[in-house]
Parts: sequence; structure tokens; C-alpha cells
Amino acid sequence: MPPANNAFGGGAAETLLGPSVLILMVVAIGLVFVIPRRFVLAPLMFAIFLAPVSQSIVLGGAHLFVSRILILAGLIRAITSRQSGKSLIGVGFTRIDKIFIVWMIYRASAFILTYHGETGAVVNQVGYLWDSLGGYFLMRFLIRDEADVHRTIKILLGVAVVLSLTMLYEKFRDFNVYGLLAGSPLIPEIRRGSIRAQGPFRHAILAGCFGATLLPLFFLLYRNKKDRLLAVVGMLASAAITFASASSTPASAFVGGILATCLWPLRRSMRLVRWALVIGILLLDMNMHAPAWYVLEHIDLAGGSAGQHRAELVGNFITHFSDWWLIGTKDNASWGFEMWDISNQYVAEGELGGLVSFVCMIAVITLIFKKIGSARKSARGNPNKEWYFWLLGAAFFSHIMAFFGISYFDQTVYSWYALVAMIIVSTRVRSQGQAPAPQSSLELGATAPPHEIAC
Repeated sequence: MPPANNAFGGGAAETLLGPSVLILMVVAIGLVFVIPRRFVLAPLMFAIFLAPVSQSIVLGGAHLFVSRILILAGLIRAITSRQSGKSLIGVGFTRIDKIFIVWMIYRASAFILTYHGETGAVVNQVGYLWDSLGGYFLMRFLIRDEADVHRTIKILLGVAVVLSLTMLYEKFRDFNVYGLLAGSPLIPEIRRGSIRAQGPFRHAILAGCFGATLLPLFFLLYRNKKDRLLAVVGMLASAAITFASASSTPASAFVGGILATCLWPLRRSMRLVRWALVIGILLLDMNMHAPAWYVLEHIDLAGGSAGQHRAELVGNFITHFSDWWLIGTKDNASWGFEMWDISNQYVAEGELGGLVSFVCMIAVITLIFKKIGSARKSARGNPNKEWYFWLLGAAFFSHIMAFFGISYFDQTVYSWYALVAMIIVSTRVRSQGQAPAPQSSLELGATAPPHEIAC
């Protein structure tokens, strides 16, 4: 779900690839083709998340970002190592996969039409589809069963630990070590006297969201006694990344993940919770002096939040519906002060891809929550399994919260793709009545009863 301005051929005209990143990329690609398939995600994720996203090789005006080269290598390995008689996708092609393809292709087509088929727009969207479809299906190809889910969470934990240490150093030393690799600023942004660490990401908000949205997955890892120390380390890393980013959006995602986890006792009354939320929004709208979405203006968990901008962004998005509904718009900058800054994923989908893109995003979100709910209900009588699905849902909800304050336009999007793949695999296995993979220590072995973590 990278935005359309993540250009395939835009930006600087020269190659920007530091020797350290080049070595990291070459080593990662080498490992991709020599290690067992089940471990392939490890070098890919470490290289994708820890290399500054702007690092790229320019060929004929096209930017081959490190992440794109790694995605291509991963796809080649996944396709060429497929066992005869087995599906390339572990649990088969799902309705979510189909909607995702329609979503990405329509959005790319809409963007090209918006710019009247200009060559730059076409090249731009080739890169967009490489990022989105390539990244999404890389996760779908490599996360095939619940053992892979467990392994992926541990890989993300390792990335989070490295990132937390470097971002804390940036926070307290006012120096971004990733700037030494080129592509990231050496001196971090300061807002109202607070240093906003961003690490290798494009913005501190995105770095913070990457760490914050991982918290429920580390709760999930805590279920197994053998992994509890790792899980605690992961929780601390998640909190450290969120703190170092000094941004309200990651803080909201972090709190959202905790609140969703704490709703565990109400798991059988979620219909009532949803209706209560709808009624609450309607009451807010009737009693506020502004529309309900202006509640965003009052959310400031880190100091200096741009809540007013985000509220106005939603307001203009609704007011100018006729401008963007068909194929999006390129005129949003004229709607008001700094309206070019689409710091909301929902707004970004509409403004860059029209109503079809927006509806596809909502459909994917709805289907995923529906799958989680159905899988949890089918697991009644097995509290540990119910807890497993609940925490996957809490992690997904954390991203939903983050989307209100930022659009994912860097490597952060791949953590979302990985989570979607994990949810599809876990819920599909349950719905098909298959026994989970015996290697998965999230399902077997000594487990912690839910009340040990739930509020």
C-alpha cells in the first residue's frame, strides 16, 4: 500500500547506494538463495527494514530501490523452490488476495489516467505495483503455515530490537546512525524541544508506527514459556521505538493495541461494542460544535500533534467528494493549507485512487476482521486458540489506528503485509479444519492462560 509518489523513476538522478548497504543487500540476497525456505524472510526483513529506503540503483532513469531488488530476489526464490504438486500460496488464493489485486491495479490505473497517461506517471506506477503486489505476495508466498507465523514474529522482534537501540541513541545523542549510510538525515527533527528519532524510515511517525503495531504480536509470543524472555524484550523494544519517535500517531497505535487486547473479556459481546462505538460517534457529532472527525484535533499524546491538520484533511476529503470519487485527484493541494500532505491512509486511498480504491481498502479490512471473528468463534472451548486469534486482531487494529495519522509510504507497509499474510494463514487453517503445523510453539507446548496478559 505504498503511495503513488513512491516513484519508480523520480527523485535524484544518480545512484545512491552506500557501501554498507550494498554489502547488506548482497549478503541478504546470497542468503535468500542458500538457506532453507522457512528462513528466507529473516535476511529479507532485516535488510528491507534496516536499510534507508531511499538507497537505490538508477538504471535508465528507473530507481531500483534496495527493497525492490530484495523483493524480486525473494519472489524468484519462492517461485523456483515451489515443491511439485503444492500451491505457491500455502493456504490457497483467497478473496482478500483477489480484492487486493483489483485494489492495486485500479489505483495504479487511476493515477495514470489522472496524469493523462504521461510517461512519468506510467513509470511511477510500475514501481508502485512492484512495491505493492510484489511485497504483498512475497509475504503470502513465504508465510505458509502457523510455524511461519511464529518465525515471522521472532524475525520482526529481532528487527525491532536493533531499531530500538539505534533510535534511542538518536533520541538521546541527537545523531541518526543511519545517516552514515546515506539516505537518512544525520540530525533528527526536533519538535517543541523533543527529538523525533526516525532511524532508517522516511519519517519519525512511520518508524514509531512500525514499533507500536508490533506490541500485540509480542503479547502473542509471550504465550509460550520458552519465548517469554524474548517477548518481554520485544515489548520493551516496541515501547522504546514508540517513545523515541515522539509522535502522537505511534502513541495512538500503541495504546490502541493495548486497549484492543484489554477488550478480551468482552470478546463475546463485540456486536454491542461496535454499536456503542457508532452511537458514541453520533452523540459526539450532535454535541460538538464541529463534525465528529474534529475529535482528531484534540488527540495529542506526544505534544505538538498536527491534529487540526488531520481533522481538516478528513473534512476536505468529504467536502470534495465530487473531485476524487472516480479516479482520484491531483488538485488536493488547492483545497486548503498543506492539503498536499495526505497524512491519513484512508484519505490517501481516495485521493490517489478514487472511490474504488477506498472501498477496496475498507473491504479488505472488513474481511480480515470477519475472518478473525469467525476463527475465534470456531475455537470456542480452546481459550489459548481464541487468545491467539484475538491478539492477531489487536495487532491489526493497531494498524487501523495508525492509518488515521499517516499513510504508509516507506518500508513500514511490509510489516502490514506480513500481518495480513499471518492472519490469512492462521484463519484459513482453522476454517479448513486442518491441524496447525506441529512446529508452531504458539499453538503447542506450555502456554500462558489469557488472564496472565489480558487487562
